[in-house]
Amino acid sequence: MSFFDKIFSGKGEESEKKSFWKKIESEEDLQKAIESSFHNRIAIFKHSTSCFISKTVLKNFEKEIENLDQKVELYYLDLLAHRSLSNKIAEDFGVRHESPQLIVIENGKAISNASHQHISADQIV
Repeated sequence: MSFFDKIFSGKGEESEKKSFWKKIESEEDLQKAIESSFHNRIAIFKHSTSCFISKTVLKNFEKEIENLDQKVELYYLDLLAHRSLSNKIAEDFGVRHESPQLIVIENGKAISNASHQHISADQIV
């Protein structure tokens, strides 16, 4: 793989290797995540795999949360592969779609959301 492939392709992307992410790839996955929010706070990271800014924000966020002590379940949504799920999240939680975006959910309700450079581990604690 060339240097440019590593930078610009989705292959070998860091987030795919991080063990703390749970993927949302279906409405069933989304429903399980929401159900889980009644037991623990959850966060959904909506990521555009073709956007350099989104990749940068994701990497920075992952560095921040690696040592987080707070018990939070982290979910990852690939916007390009699952746009309809992203739209459903925006509609169901009354949060305008942005990318990248982090939505924190507790007891089935969005309690915080941020996009771009405003995404931070501080949102989840």
